[in-house]
Amino acid sequence: MNEPNVRRHQEGRVAVVTGATQGIGRAIALRLAAEGAKVGVNGRADTPQMREVVELTGGFPVVADMADPEAVRTAFAAVEREQGPVDVVVCNAAYMSMGPILDQPLDDWWRNIDTNLSGTFRCVQAVLPGMRRKGRGNIVVITSEWGVVGWPRATAYASSKAGLIALTKSLGRELAPENITVNAVAPGIIDTPQLQVDADDAGLSLEEMHAQYGAEIPAGRIGRPEEIAATVALLSRPGLTAFVGQTISANGGSTRARA
Repeated sequence: MNEPNVRRHQEGRVAVVTGATQGIGRAIALRLAAEGAKVGVNGRADTPQMREVVELTGGFPVVADMADPEAVRTAFAAVEREQGPVDVVVCNAAYMSMGPILDQPLDDWWRNIDTNLSGTFRCVQAVLPGMRRKGRGNIVVITSEWGVVGWPRATAYASSKAGLIALTKSLGRELAPENITVNAVAPGIIDTPQLQVDADDAGLSLEEMHAQYGAEIPAGRIGRPEEIAATVALLSRPGLTAFVGQTISANGGSTRARA
């Protein structure tokens, strides 16, 4: 895959993007492929959506539910066996539910945590030995603006995403001496299918939800998946080792740096 005006920073590298069948993950997979990577496209099942992204990227499928430890281990072992050690992993797979905290079933709380936070932990454990053998690597974690500021009626999701920020800081410090970068991107409101959950919870149409969120953002609009993909591509570049444990807020100005 080749796109105009995109430099091939990832030429010859193996990348895996979790949750890559739609939305932000799909855009990231396409961007890394355009930069030259051989991209593993992860999804929970082998679906037409997955096969489409595999075809568009010229990559390969990685079927695994990030909430299933054995599935993650098996899938990444197969990637290393068939493609070689992973150079870039983008931990994007996510699950979100919304509702009052007292109405949230315990198993739904744990599904948020197991998919978003523990799934990322498992991915890092799976790729790290190969990165260490190569002496380099890039790990990019997709957290959320809601992990920074919290969000009512999305307590489990926001908690899992806040945990990812702490995980990124800790792993960034631990792995930087080994030439392995760990950084995060915290998207704001992005135009993805996940916004339907927000709309349903608010009792709005999807178009009304887009308009309401956009009115609250200084840039005057919600973000695009391609904008997040460009940010991830930057953090995935080999040799860009000055970024250590950072969380980049890509949100149109809805949150800013604080002292």
